[in-house]
Amino acid sequence: MTKQEIKAGDQVQVISGKSKGKRGEVLKISRNDMRVTVLGVNVRKKCVRKCQNHPDGAILEMEMPIHYSNLRKINEATKSE
Repeated sequence: MTKQEIKAGDQVQVISGKSKGKRGEVLKISRNDMRVTVLGVNVRKKCVRKCQNHPDGAILEMEMPIHYSNLRKINEATKSE
């Protein structure tokens, strides 16, 4: 990762891409792929087949991972802006 190490639970802001400007909390980090899953950012719809949890099938909205270079960590000084 970069000098500003991003960890689960940190607040980040998207600085490029379709979700530019959105802020959220880091849910999960995949260090091998250098991708980060952020709450409420890069939300996609995923079709789920019939199963025990969804007897009729379903269309779920899920947060998909985004590359860490498209994120900026928000510290206390930048939260007030």
